[in-house]
Amino acid sequence: MQTKVKIQNGKEFRLQTLVDSEYTHTRINKQLVKEEKIQTKHMNRSFKVFNVSRTKNGEVMQYALLKVEIK
Repeated sequence: MQTKVKIQNGKEFRLQTLVDSEYTHTRINKQLVKEEKIQTKHMNRSFKVFNVSRTKNGEVMQYALLKVEIK
């Protein structure tokens, strides 16, 4: 969705935004991790991921630290 943003100095601009669904984790496709050789680390404790219908969607056992740049 297009969002109008106004910053402290009064400058305004429009940008594409995503709706905040209050999701606290982002999942990366295993194939993309392999192809791009994204370094992952094992977690001390894994956690299960569920769909909104409460059906199991997988388990997270590793993580990657990524920096996202927004232009």
